[in-house]
Amino acid sequence: MSNDNHGCRAADAAAEPKIFSAVITPHRSLSSTGFLVLMLAIGGISFVSGMVFLMLGAWPVFGFLGLDVLLIYVAFRVNFRSARAYEEVTVTASELTVRKVNHSGGVREWTLNPLWARLERSVHQEFGVERLFLVSQGRRLSIAGSLGPEEKASFARALSAALGEARRGPTRTVFE
Repeated sequence: MSNDNHGCRAADAAAEPKIFSAVITPHRSLSSTGFLVLMLAIGGISFVSGMVFLMLGAWPVFGFLGLDVLLIYVAFRVNFRSARAYEEVTVTASELTVRKVNHSGGVREWTLNPLWARLERSVHQEFGVERLFLVSQGRRLSIAGSLGPEEKASFARALSAALGEARRGPTRTVFE
């Protein structure tokens, strides 16, 4: 019987309107087309340079220049792979949910009561907001780590407003 009640509670929470919802993704300035152009340019320059060294008799340099291109390619692929990670933060009147998905699809999820949760900021005088933490019942959860200082400040304002709205509780509009 308790399973049925738990299922109803989960269904009610899913149907509850969202006060705040954000998906935080790591910033990547290089698109896949940009990556292709960059790799073709690096490969072309390395090939031409390698041919010059090959004609001068320094044939091992040709191989090392090819190795450099391979290492740059692998580094960018690892970078693009890590860009698949993201965080979802959702606030309803009864739940604050943080869902972190890593680059390989692994999911970790935390559900907090928005009445007890508070947002802590670690602020550097010169650089601005460096870190954000959700604090509840003596535990700290780092959030929005991939955002820059200005983006973290904006995110913190929006999340704080949503937590404040959740604390005020549902409001009802009376029509006459």
